[in-house]
Amino acid sequence: MKKIIFLLLLPFVLFANLNYAYNYNKEIELLDSFDIDASFLLDPMVNKLRNSNKAIYKNKHFFRAMDNAFIYIPTIKNILAEYEIPPEFLYLAMAESNFSNRAYSHKRASGLWQFMPRTAKGFGLKIDDYVDERRDPIKSTKAAAKYLSHLHKRFGKWYLAAIAYNCGGGRLAKGIRRAGTDDLDVLLNSRKAYIPRESRRYIRKIIALSLLGNDDRFLLNSEYGHLLNRANAYSMSTITLSSGESLKRLAKIIDIPLKTLKKLNRHLKYDFVPPYKKGYQVYIPYVKLAEFKQHYKKGNIKNIYKIHVVARGDNLSSIGEKYRVPYRIIMDFNHLRSSKLSLKQKLIIPITTKVRPRKVDHRYYYLVKKGDTLESISRAHKVTIRNIQYHNRLRGTKIKIGERLRIYE
Repeated sequence: MKKIIFLLLLPFVLFANLNYAYNYNKEIELLDSFDIDASFLLDPMVNKLRNSNKAIYKNKHFFRAMDNAFIYIPTIKNILAEYEIPPEFLYLAMAESNFSNRAYSHKRASGLWQFMPRTAKGFGLKIDDYVDERRDPIKSTKAAAKYLSHLHKRFGKWYLAAIAYNCGGGRLAKGIRRAGTDDLDVLLNSRKAYIPRESRRYIRKIIALSLLGNDDRFLLNSEYGHLLNRANAYSMSTITLSSGESLKRLAKIIDIPLKTLKKLNRHLKYDFVPPYKKGYQVYIPYVKLAEFKQHYKKGNIKNIYKIHVVARGDNLSSIGEKYRVPYRIIMDFNHLRSSKLSLKQKLIIPITTKVRPRKVDHRYYYLVKKGDTLESISRAHKVTIRNIQYHNRLRGTKIKIGERLRIYE
């Protein structure tokens, strides 16, 4: 009887062993892609993070993060491959932002890859009144790939590139000098603290997430595989729209919710394309590309937005206040080189005609002119500098020509 039971269970035992061996080999390959020794699988903190993440991510977090990014994943993978970066660095983005291109830290890092403004600009990402390309899923991934390639070239190992991404190349180089080695086990010594505590946890978290995402047993018992299949079935397409084009109009033409279109284009600060002369690239789902090519026609910008006719007493700041649009944007849309206006001049205001302008009380506003300072304005209106700063939320004393200040006497 025991022999019969053993023979019946033998295939399951063999399958379990084969499955274990297969997963183990995958884990070794994964560590090798980071240039990490196989012994790191025994790291207690990695296993603690891995097991806790299994519980946390399996219930909600993992799925939510993957659901946020399913349409980005094929693009991220392709870009990483293009720059010859291990595909497991996909999980660096997960560790940084949970794949949310809206993520913003208290240190002013933003986007999928959590770029700081200075680093972002150094790798070609634009940040201005209209866009923050740290939130652009494609451009930010290319910038991250360039940055990681640069760090790998500098330090020679992928795990060092990941650590430097978190704490900076200078901080890591200092830690290596102190430790006298770039060996990971030595750098992770919590007592010596060669690298910051956050970075010690960071590299372990990336490895734990990578192991989790490549764990077949976890995948078989979760919806993660389904999400990856969903990701492979969808992707993004890049299209170029002319200056000032409305996202609301585009959404209507290709028949998708405006909310979906805005999610793909979080890098746009407004619901319109920047008024750049050469237009600007935006993203739509690949399944909508044929519809875009068939139905989209460039619209006359004057027919898309509100037209304001300049009346006596108008200035750019008062018009901007009326329509809730910064005066600099009105200048850009109308290609104005100065703030001077003429009676009956027609201005394009980038809002839909359905938006009701609000009435503005002009009595308590002052338009900053050349030569003005907070001190001169405060003397002229007999109020304190602190009063003007408080009502206009000014942290310092810098003011700009054309800026509109509230004056409360």
